[in-house]
Amino acid sequence: MHLREDVLDAKHPPFVWLREIRFAFDLPTGQRRNVYNLGMCRADTFQDCVRLSSIRQKRSGGSFLVWRKNFGGMKMDIMALVSQLAGGMLVSVEIFFCTLLFSLPLGLLIAFGRMSKFKPLSLLTKVYISVMRGTPLMLQLMVVYFGPYYIFGITISPTYRLTAVLIGFAINYAAYFAEIYRGGIESIPKGQYEAAKILGYNKVQTFFRIIFPQVVKIILPSVTNEVITLVKDTSLAFVLAVAEMFTLAKQIAAAQTSMVPFIAAAIFYYVFNLIVAVAMEMLEKKLDYYK
Repeated sequence: MHLREDVLDAKHPPFVWLREIRFAFDLPTGQRRNVYNLGMCRADTFQDCVRLSSIRQKRSGGSFLVWRKNFGGMKMDIMALVSQLAGGMLVSVEIFFCTLLFSLPLGLLIAFGRMSKFKPLSLLTKVYISVMRGTPLMLQLMVVYFGPYYIFGITISPTYRLTAVLIGFAINYAAYFAEIYRGGIESIPKGQYEAAKILGYNKVQTFFRIIFPQVVKIILPSVTNEVITLVKDTSLAFVLAVAEMFTLAKQIAAAQTSMVPFIAAAIFYYVFNLIVAVAMEMLEKKLDYYK
């Protein structure tokens, strides 16, 4: 692969990510704040550009060169565009499923803490939920990513970006799921707990065999709304330079000066959300026996 440096000038206008590059990658690595020499990375083929990491830094003559993949100067057909966006969609899907995997059980634990009769625990979880729901997810992602450097002075590896995204999404959505769980659990009549106790069930058996199945039926529409929102929120991973689908669409659109990548991205999101909605609707029908 042959790379060459192009100095940014009138013929090579700055990409929209330049400020994010400086902010996200100079400070955590402990490098100097000023970026003296900005450049764009070009490759012989579009696929070579995609295989490059989104941003690379290197020291050269006391200056910092910021390298990034460039999609300009190359015409793409629809199939090539779909192929590249599909690669980014895989990252979005990974974020989606990993977030659900961690946030759903974590949300249940937080809901238990929120309903606890132990006041300090209840207050702590209440504050946690308030902070998570009252601050932007984008801000939380930046705190998770930059926090180790600013607070503890830990040098951040570029591979930590995706991990930070998963942590940020999980703790954010856990707060929303916690309140959904709490609403469902508190809607169950107290008489069912008393009946289960008479039948000899302990608290754990009562919850998982009697209460929780009914709670799932009650909260499913609310969970569906959150899950659909999560699909769209995966695009916020761009703030940490994670190359998910929207990030690639934005880069391609900026280089090609075309709306087609955005339209293609919208279709990807819509189809994914449609699949999620249909799957959740099928699950609701299977739970219809809980009347």
